[in-house]
Amino acid sequence: MNVLKFLSGITLSVIIAAVAVFIENLLPIHLIGGAVIAMFIGMIVNHFIGKNSFIASGVKFTSKKILKFAIILLGLSLNINTILYVGKMSLVVMIFTLATCFGGGYFIGKALGLNWKLSNLISAGTGICGGSAIAAIAPTIDADDSDIAYAMSATFLFDMAMIVLFPIMGRAIGMNAEAFGIWAGTAVNDTSSVVATGYAFSEAAGDFATMVKLTRTLSIIPTVLTFALIQMSLKRKEAIKSGENKKEIKTNFSFTKIFPWFILGFLAMSIVASIFTIPTEVVTTTKSVSKFLMVCALAAIGLNTSFKDMKKSGIKPMIHGFIISALVVIVALVVEIALGIV
Repeated sequence: MNVLKFLSGITLSVIIAAVAVFIENLLPIHLIGGAVIAMFIGMIVNHFIGKNSFIASGVKFTSKKILKFAIILLGLSLNINTILYVGKMSLVVMIFTLATCFGGGYFIGKALGLNWKLSNLISAGTGICGGSAIAAIAPTIDADDSDIAYAMSATFLFDMAMIVLFPIMGRAIGMNAEAFGIWAGTAVNDTSSVVATGYAFSEAAGDFATMVKLTRTLSIIPTVLTFALIQMSLKRKEAIKSGENKKEIKTNFSFTKIFPWFILGFLAMSIVASIFTIPTEVVTTTKSVSKFLMVCALAAIGLNTSFKDMKKSGIKPMIHGFIISALVVIVALVVEIALGIV
């Protein structure tokens, strides 16, 4: 591998990420995250240079390996003890919203004729934690970069609307800070959007929404493992159809081969954060590094995705994202009312 070619792809991704973070920080209120900005800048660059072989290897490394490392680092910001405390109050709401995302998402995706990978990436982004969930599941199911880009777009558009509308709706319903924190933490997608939405209501609501959101993020682990098993099963069926013998199929598609090992790193970091007292500065720095690496990865995904690729899917993925997001908002509110939280 040519080192210059390899480094050029990584460097371009980092430059795009830095520009995206700069633009994000210029915005007076949080409307769009750095990851989404980086992805769109990457797509614009792709429009002019195409899939350039000079940067291809570095871009692929950033979109695959660096993305996984960013997910691992994210684990340090999740203290399982805090999650268990908050989980007692929000777990029932989260179970219903996750069931709505993946159950409803399956049927809506089928009705709209979407491929199962794109449909489930949108459901994961809506049900778990926006870009982080999409980023964690995508390599597990070998999702195309265009599917990742579309799933990110579908979730971020809804988040933009919710940052403005959620606090207005919460006050109109007469929610207290705790009830609003649970609602925003379970129904708004991306972590930064949850923070912006929660604190737009009140400081107490922002604190609680953030904790609920971190609790929700932990569901990445069982979701990724479930999709690893689904992917293994589908690959085995394809291999049987193509005429491979059973011994080859067992060797090539064993669970150890398809297992998303990076998720163990994510879990290990969460356990470390729960057992040991990690200085706040270390946690904050690690979280910032994780966020920036994820922005770099999304820049690389953008560099690998053309607007033509996204046009092929049409508006259906956006309709899917809108329906699922709206259902989650309604289901979360109904469950809170049923539990007497609101």
